[in-house]
Amino acid sequence: DVAPSRGLGDVYKRQVIILMKKVLICLLALASASYATAQPKDAAHPDWEKEIPRVIHPDEALVDLYEKTWAIAADRVRIGPPGLPASPYLDENCYDSQIWIWDACFMVLFSKYAPEAYPGKQTLNNLYVPILENQATPLRIHLRDNPPLFAWAEYGNYEFTGDREHVTEILKNKRYLQRHFDYFNTVKHGNRNEAVSPNPIFLNQIRDEKGKLLGFTWTGGASGMDNTPRGRDAGGYDKIMWIDAIAQQALSALCISRLAEAYGDRKEARSWKKRYKELKEHINRTYWDEQDGFYYDVAIATGQPCRIKTPASFWTLLAEIPSKEQAARMVRSVRDENMMGGTYPWPSLSRDDKDYHHATGDYWKGGVWLPMVYMGTKALEKYGYYELADSLAEKVVRQQLRTYQKITPHTIWECYSPSADAPSTEYGRRARPDFCGWSTLGPISLFIENMLGFREINALEKCIRWSLKSENGTHGLRNLKFGPIRTDILYQASSKQVEVESNQPYTLIINGKKYRIKAGKNTLHAIQPE
Repeated sequence: DVAPSRGLGDVYKRQVIILMKKVLICLLALASASYATAQPKDAAHPDWEKEIPRVIHPDEALVDLYEKTWAIAADRVRIGPPGLPASPYLDENCYDSQIWIWDACFMVLFSKYAPEAYPGKQTLNNLYVPILENQATPLRIHLRDNPPLFAWAEYGNYEFTGDREHVTEILKNKRYLQRHFDYFNTVKHGNRNEAVSPNPIFLNQIRDEKGKLLGFTWTGGASGMDNTPRGRDAGGYDKIMWIDAIAQQALSALCISRLAEAYGDRKEARSWKKRYKELKEHINRTYWDEQDGFYYDVAIATGQPCRIKTPASFWTLLAEIPSKEQAARMVRSVRDENMMGGTYPWPSLSRDDKDYHHATGDYWKGGVWLPMVYMGTKALEKYGYYELADSLAEKVVRQQLRTYQKITPHTIWECYSPSADAPSTEYGRRARPDFCGWSTLGPISLFIENMLGFREINALEKCIRWSLKSENGTHGLRNLKFGPIRTDILYQASSKQVEVESNQPYTLIINGKKYRIKAGKNTLHAIQPE
């Protein structure tokens, strides 16, 4: 019971007490319902330990971090409440009762390494169905206008897994990718759907007098970059056209065209390639700043660039928008320690910006975010900057390792400081721990792809492309599964041999040289690292 305030009549006192009791009961019920929305998977469930690739590497601390990250991520596999389109699903470790679009898309990019245990692609159905079928589900989508990354995630997953049945559903039967592209281009600013999301649409399309799409206004939250200072010099978020929004739409069109091509639908591929080409030409006309050699947000009122550098501009490289010469100018910013390079690369705001927060990054004012690191790494690779991509990726993964070793609790964090081995902060408090979640991309995906050098693993072509580096000791992967193939690939530095075991034939390309791997055991002699 709550003691009533002085001076109230007895009747009024009783009414206040009854009302406060009802409020307390409702709060307890809400807490219980929230907890019931997403329960951890049975802790005794052993599949993830059997399904993950096992990394072999001389640095035992990195291997320990890799395995610890998978273990934390296993706790984020959730059983959803009745009525959820896909259950179990991957939870990003933010709110139990809500889910995010761009978190889910990035989680697909690590879960593909163990899809039987980590339901990445299934998780996307919990977003497709409410948004595109307008169906209420038990988990609401925090922001329906989060970055449009579905096609990128789905194309990468298809290459890796060869899951044709899934692509038939999303590309042919439901046309989810095509429909979401159109949704992003047409959904109305301020639109509400309380059954699907607690938030309205913040995105807004900017068109010329003839109705041609010029770009999008957004917000920090909707873009995913919550407290970014972008828009500062133009008067606000709604005064600029955001470079990442339109570049991500171009990336979507490119990935839909390539997914359709890989699937065998050439007509669909041609249609989306045309859309991509139109967007590419428009982005180069409108968002490229020749003075700085950088793609910027654009002020709507003046058409002039807003010169605030963030990794968001590298979505253009991932979407293959720049020429080689333009890309080379962009890359200067991640070589320069006074911008986005240095010991702690890929800060979410360039260090020479007046709002850069040196100590912790203050979330998106300099914090190092693994989704942006991963995107930037793959963007550099598109233009052949493999050595730089690997170097920057390793710096971030080793920062994660040192932070894991140094900071209590010993875990993976939502985002990291741009100047120290520590988590970033969100408005003064530490960023979220156990964020596996997209921060998994460092100790798992970047470790496999950039530190071990497994650049391409393609189930459609039954091919692995390995950039074998001059490491000491034995290193490689065991229990790697892509499509129907399960294989071990180990380099023995002492004998300069690669030992491969596989259940099916495939092609292994090591530093540009092709080897035909047969089912069973294979030994490749006189292998020279890079």
